[in-house]
Amino acid sequence: MPIVDLVRDALSTVIDPEIRRPITEIGMVRSVDVEGSTAHVGIDLTTSGCPMKDRITGDVKDAAMRVEGIDEVTVELGAMSEEQRLELRSKLRGGKPEPVIQFTQPGNMTRVYAIASGKGGVGKSTVTANLAAAMAADGLKVGVLDADIFGFSIPGMLGVEGQPTRLDDMLLPPIAHEVKAVSIGMFVPEGQPVVWRGPMLHRAIEQFLADVYWGDLDVLLLDLPPGTGDIAISVAQLLPHAELVVVTTPQSAASGVAERAGSIATQTSQSVVGVIENMAWMEQPDGSRLHVFGEGGGQIVADRLSKTLGTDVPVLGQIPLDITAREAGDAGTPVVISDPDTPAADAMREVARRLTGRQRGLAGRSLGVTPVKK
Repeated sequence: MPIVDLVRDALSTVIDPEIRRPITEIGMVRSVDVEGSTAHVGIDLTTSGCPMKDRITGDVKDAAMRVEGIDEVTVELGAMSEEQRLELRSKLRGGKPEPVIQFTQPGNMTRVYAIASGKGGVGKSTVTANLAAAMAADGLKVGVLDADIFGFSIPGMLGVEGQPTRLDDMLLPPIAHEVKAVSIGMFVPEGQPVVWRGPMLHRAIEQFLADVYWGDLDVLLLDLPPGTGDIAISVAQLLPHAELVVVTTPQSAASGVAERAGSIATQTSQSVVGVIENMAWMEQPDGSRLHVFGEGGGQIVADRLSKTLGTDVPVLGQIPLDITAREAGDAGTPVVISDPDTPAADAMREVARRLTGRQRGLAGRSLGVTPVKK
């Protein structure tokens, strides 16, 4: 094989850090020339201000240098033309030129879990961030949509900074701890509130689902706002196959409200996967458990939802109150990553595996059946 082809073949191992596909596959390699032992590589970035250009340049040089006979590599950076970007967007959308919600398309196999709660302060966002990081650590492709437009917190808990890269009308979500994430908090100046009515909220969720390039995800988690308002209804309309996971704390004040959050499934035709009881207890130095917020709230919610919905709604797990979990969230690294051996991390990892280990249903799956006319 000519050495030019060997270099180009080596470049197929370079993965774009945002799109997560080979740069040769998405049309970023403009040219490859070899003079003596020097390889000259032309790269067209998706945008001229690509934040990952230094990393891409380094990866291209490393890959080309692995080819026998190449002792030096030069990289000339450019930017894709409008026609190239249009072709790339169409390719990323599966050949569709216009935005679509990929998770509702026939054959899509992404599990979609909407993490809900009846009231704020129960640790729903902390649970969401840790479930996502735990699933990603197990090798799954995971995305998080921060649907809590007014009280967004996912960017801080995952340590995401800056805005998604724009590919014209497509957004490439930032990746932290191998989790793709998008939030209105990435577009709002610090300290500025979001003051929107229902139609604007619906449009924001729709754009995050359709305009963001999520790629081939195994799991998409949505961090819903507390209660049963506009966004919960919009998610049910836009993602009718999304399954609910209800987060509560043990005390009756939280569990009673959490039950109502799960009961929305009776009106939206969604299913409730189970209940997570957060802050279940605090472990003491002597090994005993201090039930700071009481006991049994999670099981009460699960039992009542089972009766209301007419189906088994289990308690997926009980997560202890752990200071390290709070500290890890404040630092932008979920506790399942920063302190994986703590009780809280163990509990959340177990819940994550229960969710990803569930048997898939047939919703959205092609059965390969063709109607026959008689």
